Amino acid sequence: MSQNLPKVSIGLPVYNGANFIKAALDSLLNQTFEDFELIISDNASTDNTEEICRAYAAQDKRIRYYRNHTNLGCSCNFNRVFELSVGEYFKWAAHDDLHAPDFLMKCVEILDNNPEVVLCHSQVSFIDENGDFVQNYNIKLNTDSEKPHKRFHELLTKHLCYQTYGIIRASTLKKIPLMGSYGTADGILLLRIGLLGQFYEIPEYLFFARSHAQQSLSMFFPNHHLLTNNQAQSTSSLLPDFYAYTVWFDSAKKGKILFPHWRIVWEYMLSVWLFPLSFYQRIRCHISIYQQLHGTEYLLLKDLLKATQIIWQRWQVGSTQKQQIIP
Repeated sequence: MSQNLPKVSIGLPVYNGANFIKAALDSLLNQTFEDFELIISDNASTDNTEEICRAYAAQDKRIRYYRNHTNLGCSCNFNRVFELSVGEYFKWAAHDDLHAPDFLMKCVEILDNNPEVVLCHSQVSFIDENGDFVQNYNIKLNTDSEKPHKRFHELLTKHLCYQTYGIIRASTLKKIPLMGSYGTADGILLLRIGLLGQFYEIPEYLFFARSHAQQSLSMFFPNHHLLTNNQAQSTSSLLPDFYAYTVWFDSAKKGKILFPHWRIVWEYMLSVWLFPLSFYQRIRCHISIYQQLHGTEYLLLKDLLKATQIIWQRWQVGSTQKQQIIP
């Protein structure tokens, strides 16, 4: 790393990642592009994640290790690594994924030479717990369009948000609200980045997303492997459990009355008004929201019914407790 600020900051939020974090760290530290800092934020892990990370930090000065006293929740920890970063470019990394040695170099080259590009990522392959190839992830989105409403439309379609693990201009991230504590918060984040500039996908498989039983996709979206081509996006039933995802993003919301699908709609609509767009572009974005949500309106009703059920159950419990107190 140069004596000046690093060109790239890599933020790695982790909680109980001991099973895979060594391989993830090795794939980052072995990059051919070396001008980066690696910020690890340990969300109060209870396994030996801390021991592993401190050992790596002692051997490589590019690593900065932080440990939270309590578990802040996923979204807060994701945001924390960016807030601690100082690089011109920023990249989130997961404790269980792998990168080809030239991932950083090729992404940085694109960003350096194309000022209109705000996020550069590569194609994605799935690997299993042992690091063996499973299948390619081949959803193609037209996020390189020069028109922001077209990028917005593309990012509303069903996809697994792996662009989040590309390299992003830090100046772009500073202009938007960071990761929210609600379902599909990563998708909303990408929508907002897309409204500010173009994405570039390197036509090579340089990012390897590990599939295993402990990851959020496997727990809350068990059929995510079906979402590997554009034809699968038309399956309206192929949706994750946004109730569980909301609690995963923010554990403080466990047991509370939630309206996850209403929240997603609100965040979609809010996104359109966060940045300077023409009246025509805003209208096109709202049309895209309607097109995306058409046929899934029942999910909004589901939120209301579930909230009513929780309120009724609480009322019954309260009534029973009162009857037990009264002699």
